[in-house]
Amino acid sequence: MQKLLTLLLCAATLTQTADAQTKRPNRRHAFVTDTLMVHDPVMAWEDGTYYLLSTGHGIQWSTSQDRKTWTVQPTPLLKELPAWTHDSVPGFRGHVWAPDIIRKDGLWWLAYSCSTFGRNTSAIGLMASEKLTGPWRDCGPIVCSREKRDPWNAIDPAFAIGEDGTPWLAWGSFWDGIQLARLDHTMHLAGTPKTIARRISLCDTLKCEPNPTSKYAGRNAIEAPFILKHGGWYYLFVSWDYCCRGALSNYRVVVGRSRTISGPYLDRHGKDMAQGGGTLFLKGDKREYEAAGHCAVYDLPKGETVFVCHGYSIPLNGASLLIQRPVHWTDDGWPEL
Repeated sequence: MQKLLTLLLCAATLTQTADAQTKRPNRRHAFVTDTLMVHDPVMAWEDGTYYLLSTGHGIQWSTSQDRKTWTVQPTPLLKELPAWTHDSVPGFRGHVWAPDIIRKDGLWWLAYSCSTFGRNTSAIGLMASEKLTGPWRDCGPIVCSREKRDPWNAIDPAFAIGEDGTPWLAWGSFWDGIQLARLDHTMHLAGTPKTIARRISLCDTLKCEPNPTSKYAGRNAIEAPFILKHGGWYYLFVSWDYCCRGALSNYRVVVGRSRTISGPYLDRHGKDMAQGGGTLFLKGDKREYEAAGHCAVYDLPKGETVFVCHGYSIPLNGASLLIQRPVHWTDDGWPEL
C-alpha cells in the first residue's frame, strides 16, 4: 500500500486573505476560513472530506470539501491523551506536535509527538481508529528517546511503506538528524534506527551557527522528514534551519531520492543526505513568506502531486499559515514547485 491520499479534486493554491486571518474566535464553536493558521500540517481523505491535522493541544484539525475553505474544529482530535505520555516525557502537558497519519490494513494509524522544546526526552505515540473522526484507541509509544542516552530525538514522525509492503517510520529533529526504522504489523518499532539525513555529523556540530532557539538542541538544524514514493523512487523531504520564530524564522525544505526506502538518499549532485546533502526545494520568497517548511507531499489521482507545509507570513507579521502548491516532475524525475 503506497502512502497517498485518495483525493478527488485537483490541487489548488490556497487563497490568503488578511480579513479571514483576523477572524480567530475562541474554540467553543467551529468556524470557516480560507486562511488557515497551522504548524506541521498533514492531510488525509475519507468519505468525501479532506482532513488536515496539525500541531496543537490534542492535535488541531480542520475539514474541507474542496481544500479552499476549511472548517476549524472546536475540540481536539484526541479528546484525552494516555497517562504514559506525561509519565514518559516530563513537562509534557498535552500540546501535541507534528502528527502523521496513514491508512493500512483497514485502520487509520496516527503517530504524534510528545516533547518539550529543545529537549530530546521525547516519545512518538500511536493511535488507531476505523474512522478519522475516532474513537481513537491508544496503542502505546512507537519509539522513545532519552536525554544523554539517545543521539536522536523521537519527534516529527512520518510513515512510509517499503517495496514489499512493510511499514517504516522516519523521524527526527536536530541531534544526529533524521532516523528511519522498520515497523512490524502492529506499527511498532521492529528494526534498529538508521540515520538517513543530517546537516553535519555530531562531531562537527561546532562548525554550524549557534542555535538561536535552544542551547540544548545543538546545531544540527534538520528535522521534519516526509517520504513519498513516486515513479520508482523514494523521495525524502526534510526541513533545514529554524522554525517557530515568526518573522525571524529561516526554515526551508530540501529533497533527495533513493531507489530503496532504506537509502542512501542522494541529492541532484549525488551527495548523500546523511553527509549533509540536499537539493533546495522551497524557501521563503521574502515577499509573501519569510520562511516555510515542515512539509507533506501526496500523489493525487490523474498524475497530480500536491505539496503542503506551513509558512511564516510577512504581511501578517510572521503568522504561520497553510501553504498548498502543485508539484511538477522534471524529465529526469525530480520534483519542482
